[in-house]
Amino acid sequence: MSIRHGLLALLEAGPRYGSQLRTEFESRTGSTWPLNVGQVYTTLSRLERDGLILQDGQDDGGHPLYSITDEGRGELKGWFAQPVDRTSPARDELAIKLAMAVGAPGVDIRAVIQAQRHHTVKAMQDYTRLKAKALTDGPADRDEVAWLLVLEQLIFQAEAEARWLDHCESRLVRLAEAAAREPAPAPTGAKAPTNATSRPRARR
Repeated sequence: MSIRHGLLALLEAGPRYGSQLRTEFESRTGSTWPLNVGQVYTTLSRLERDGLILQDGQDDGGHPLYSITDEGRGELKGWFAQPVDRTSPARDELAIKLAMAVGAPGVDIRAVIQAQRHHTVKAMQDYTRLKAKALTDGPADRDEVAWLLVLEQLIFQAEAEARWLDHCESRLVRLAEAAAREPAPAPTGAKAPTNATSRPRARR
């Protein structure tokens, strides 16, 4: 998540102060990724240091206002034009957990998958209810449309995760079946079987 560019996008609409930016960011994303005020002001300080924003007076309540600069608009334009890089994906805790569970002693990986599937399906149902409520609340303004986009992404992500968990379970079943068909290894030090077709040597 790019807080840096999100704040620049909000400042493109006009001067804002820190807590106002926090409120608008969370309103636009449905509080999916909540921010604290300290995080906002730390980011604003860095943006100001980089020449992308500047302090632009105060509002009636004495809050310092920030405005985007021409350099900031160029940075924002480039961010919107550039695809999000997927060649270095962020670490996914679930994928790491299942990878570590494979072959781990005492871990029932199918139970891990079942527990995660239950949680994922419940989350998907919750997101779907939120979407239905948003659609029946009346005409959507800009922030509500933005929240719907985020919400639908969460729904699609949960659906994909549920399908992936089904795939993982199917793969484990196939591996278990293949392992069951393999002959058991001979015990260490076992004697070679006697050749049944050979005849005992005659005594002279």
